[in-house]
Amino acid sequence: MGRAVVYVLIFAAFAAFFVFSPSDLPDRNRQELTRRLGYKFRTPTFDPLVAELERIAEERELGSRGNAIGVERTAKAKIPEAYRYSNDEGRLNISSRLVVLFPLVDHSPKDGLINYEEMSNWITEQTIDKLNSRTRRELAFYDKNGDGAISFHEYLPQFSEEDIARNETGHGQAGWWKQQFTNADVDPNGLLNFDELKDFLHPQDSSNYRIQNWLLSEKMKRMDYGRDGKLSFDEFLHHAYNIYKSYIEFETQGVDVPTAEEKFDELDLDEDEVLTVEELRPLFQYLNPGELSHAQHYAAYLINEADDNKDGFLTLEEMLKHEYVFYTTLYENQNGDYEDDSHDEL
Repeated sequence: MGRAVVYVLIFAAFAAFFVFSPSDLPDRNRQELTRRLGYKFRTPTFDPLVAELERIAEERELGSRGNAIGVERTAKAKIPEAYRYSNDEGRLNISSRLVVLFPLVDHSPKDGLINYEEMSNWITEQTIDKLNSRTRRELAFYDKNGDGAISFHEYLPQFSEEDIARNETGHGQAGWWKQQFTNADVDPNGLLNFDELKDFLHPQDSSNYRIQNWLLSEKMKRMDYGRDGKLSFDEFLHHAYNIYKSYIEFETQGVDVPTAEEKFDELDLDEDEVLTVEELRPLFQYLNPGELSHAQHYAAYLINEADDNKDGFLTLEEMLKHEYVFYTTLYENQNGDYEDDSHDEL
């Protein structure tokens, strides 16, 4: 069941707390984004100030896991800026924020119009900042010896050498985690530096070939009822194609969507009437969508929701008219068969 909520910011000394209240606005269209894409996501944050305050609140909630002094200093630095754009009740003045942010998004070309590429670049930038922030936090917490990298035992101390030696690869077992760690360890030196740790923590957003193949293999296991390591047409039709079709319909507004037979034939390069992991690689972003992939779809969603004259561009006036679209977060809990679970236990 989807739930739409609007950001309401309440500010206190050296802290920022989020109070979420139901929106009075119709939420059917907003729910449609994640419902059609079929995955559980938290919608990317449009406003970097909101993202920063959200991060501070999240780190405060973690309590002993975070650097309390560092969090307090960051919060203190951000409170004046937050107050500048809030009213007497502590609510963010989103109209003022949109006026400030519009020229930052509208930059190539700076013509008073925001196109899809500009919006996508902006949302992607916020998403990358969020991924980097999470990775820095994990690195700071788990890097016990301060060498700027994390070993397997530093990150997953619950597994003994005996657990690792047994190499049990069921979901969440030592061998399963070890395989993910090894895939991310590009060097390989037995340690994950910042970039490798980011790939490990956010595999769906990684360009690492081994990580992508591993994710596709894990996905295929849940689709491959015949247990032969390949997908027949029926297995492809009832699982992989349905996921792919949802994305393509969203991207193209339902225009020229290939049939299951057409897509299967296109992917089946050796024409043996089954698909291997390697042949599924063109569908990676659809079968294993990450936050960066979702950011691109969210950018298209924002354009579509606020573009009153449907010319493919947003003016400041259109954004102000639909201001709550840019300050709404979505939570969608789908009970689909193939919801991503590669890092459920992180």
